[in-house]
Amino acid sequence: MSLSILIIIGLIVTLFLHVAGVYTKSVKIVWMAIVFLWVIAIGTFTNEIKPKGYREIAKMQGEYADTDALIKEAGKKVSFYELFQIKQSYLRHKKEER
Repeated sequence: MSLSILIIIGLIVTLFLHVAGVYTKSVKIVWMAIVFLWVIAIGTFTNEIKPKGYREIAKMQGEYADTDALIKEAGKKVSFYELFQIKQSYLRHKKEER
Protein backbone atom coordinates (compact mmCIF):
# COMPACT_ATOMS: atom_id res chain seq x y z
CA MET A 1 0.00 0.00 0.00
CA SER A 2 1.54 3.28 -1.07
CA LEU A 3 1.52 6.57 0.76
CA SER A 4 -0.86 8.10 -1.79
CA ILE A 5 -3.48 5.41 -1.08
CA LEU A 6 -3.19 6.05 2.65
CA ILE A 7 -3.60 9.79 2.11
CA ILE A 8 -6.65 9.24 -0.11
CA ILE A 9 -8.21 7.03 2.58
CA GLY A 10 -7.49 9.75 5.15
CA LEU A 11 -9.12 12.38 2.97
CA ILE A 12 -12.21 10.22 2.47
CA VAL A 13 -12.50 9.68 6.23
CA THR A 14 -12.02 13.43 6.75
CA LEU A 15 -14.80 14.20 4.28
CA PHE A 16 -17.09 11.64 5.92
CA LEU A 17 -16.45 13.09 9.39
CA HIS A 18 -17.02 16.62 8.08
CA VAL A 19 -20.40 15.62 6.60
CA ALA A 20 -21.31 13.92 9.89
CA GLY A 21 -20.32 17.12 11.73
CA VAL A 22 -22.48 19.28 9.47
CA TYR A 23 -25.40 16.88 9.90
CA THR A 24 -25.10 16.91 13.70
CA LYS A 25 -24.27 20.65 13.81
CA SER A 26 -21.02 20.04 15.65
CA VAL A 27 -18.50 21.10 13.01
CA LYS A 28 -15.97 22.62 15.45
CA ILE A 29 -15.78 19.49 17.57
CA VAL A 30 -15.53 17.26 14.50
CA TRP A 31 -12.72 19.35 13.03
CA MET A 32 -10.84 19.21 16.32
CA ALA A 33 -11.17 15.42 16.14
CA ILE A 34 -10.05 15.39 12.48
CA VAL A 35 -6.95 17.46 13.28
CA PHE A 36 -6.21 15.20 16.25
CA LEU A 37 -6.50 12.06 14.06
CA TRP A 38 -4.22 13.53 11.36
CA VAL A 39 -1.61 14.52 13.95
CA ILE A 40 -1.62 11.02 15.43
CA ALA A 41 -1.40 9.40 11.97
CA ILE A 42 1.48 11.60 10.83
CA GLY A 43 3.25 11.16 14.16
CA THR A 44 2.92 7.39 13.97
CA PHE A 45 4.35 7.17 10.46
CA THR A 46 7.28 9.47 11.24
CA ASN A 47 8.23 7.96 14.61
CA GLU A 48 11.42 5.94 14.85
CA ILE A 49 10.91 2.19 15.07
CA LYS A 50 11.75 0.09 18.11
CA PRO A 51 14.88 -2.10 18.42
CA LYS A 52 12.88 -5.13 17.28
CA GLY A 53 12.36 -3.40 13.94
CA TYR A 54 16.11 -2.89 13.51
CA ARG A 55 16.67 -6.62 14.13
CA GLU A 56 14.04 -7.35 11.50
CA ILE A 57 15.80 -5.06 9.01
CA ALA A 58 19.11 -6.79 9.73
CA LYS A 59 17.51 -10.13 8.78
CA MET A 60 16.25 -8.69 5.47
CA GLN A 61 19.52 -7.01 4.58
CA GLY A 62 21.74 -8.54 1.92
CA GLU A 63 19.14 -10.59 0.05
CA TYR A 64 17.76 -8.17 -2.56
CA ALA A 65 19.43 -5.14 -4.13
CA ASP A 66 16.46 -2.76 -4.10
CA THR A 67 15.56 -3.70 -0.53
CA ASP A 68 19.17 -2.94 0.45
CA ALA A 69 18.89 0.40 -1.36
CA LEU A 70 15.80 1.27 0.69
CA ILE A 71 17.61 0.28 3.89
CA LYS A 72 20.60 2.44 2.94
CA GLU A 73 18.32 5.35 2.02
CA ALA A 74 16.55 5.13 5.39
CA GLY A 75 19.82 5.75 7.23
CA LYS A 76 20.50 5.14 10.90
CA LYS A 77 17.10 6.23 12.20
CA VAL A 78 14.32 4.35 10.43
CA SER A 79 10.72 5.59 10.62
CA PHE A 80 7.70 3.32 10.71
CA TYR A 81 6.79 4.25 7.13
CA GLU A 82 10.32 3.45 5.91
CA LEU A 83 10.14 0.07 7.65
CA PHE A 84 6.78 -0.46 5.95
CA GLN A 85 8.34 0.23 2.52
CA ILE A 86 11.37 -1.99 3.22
CA LYS A 87 9.16 -4.86 4.37
CA GLN A 88 6.87 -4.45 1.35
CA SER A 89 9.86 -4.62 -1.02
CA TYR A 90 11.26 -7.67 0.75
CA LEU A 91 7.94 -9.53 0.71
CA ARG A 92 7.40 -8.70 -2.96
CA HIS A 93 10.72 -10.37 -3.82
CA LYS A 94 9.98 -13.36 -1.59
CA LYS A 95 6.69 -13.82 -3.42
CA GLU A 96 8.39 -13.63 -6.82
CA GLU A 97 10.84 -16.39 -5.79
CA ARG A 98 8.05 -18.87 -5.13
